[in-house]
Amino acid sequence: MTRIKRGYIARKHRTKTRLFTSSFRSRLTIPQQKIKASVSSHRDRDRKKRDFRRLWISRINAVIRENKNIKYYSYSIFMYNLYKRKLLLNRKILAQIAILNRNCLYMISNEIIK
Repeated sequence: MTRIKRGYIARKHRTKTRLFTSSFRSRLTIPQQKIKASVSSHRDRDRKKRDFRRLWISRINAVIRENKNIKYYSYSIFMYNLYKRKLLLNRKILAQIAILNRNCLYMISNEIIK
């Protein structure tokens, strides 16, 4: 069986990974750096989702608590009443409503309570 030399294909692969890891400041080898970067990116994609969810919840909670008409009203009670009334608005949309149009969120919360 004849010997196969990988030539330019292997070189192309090595230069691609070298360019990918060239901006990293680490003492790891190039393949280790690539593995570490891919693990970090995968972990941080999940963390980003978690962080945005926390941000939306805190925004909704802050606006709901400012409502002077209703005392002792919080995010958890608001979400419970939303689900009880079967109004399925996700947290992202509710947070945008809370920022852009607080009166609309107040109207939603007042209608849910009745």
